[in-house]
Amino acid sequence: MRLEGKLFKANLMMREAVVTRDDPALSFVKELELSLIDLCHVLDAPIPLWLSKNTHEFAAFRQTIFFSDQYTEIVHFDRFQIRLI
Repeated sequence: MRLEGKLFKANLMMREAVVTRDDPALSFVKELELSLIDLCHVLDAPIPLWLSKNTHEFAAFRQTIFFSDQYTEIVHFDRFQIRLI
């Protein structure tokens, strides 16, 4: 699995990273969860709350966006976009 993440502030991309994880023993959901955690560590961003809207967006479009209200702490960006590549 390759997961791309981008941090945006005022429609300007601040940071971008790609993480790769290939573990056939894991389910897709678990691999996605671990990839998201890895991506957050690489981008030095807190881990967002995954809501049902994120599940629907990811299933339909292979990408989803987390907004600043999906974090339990203060963030210095407007949105965090992840995309399966």
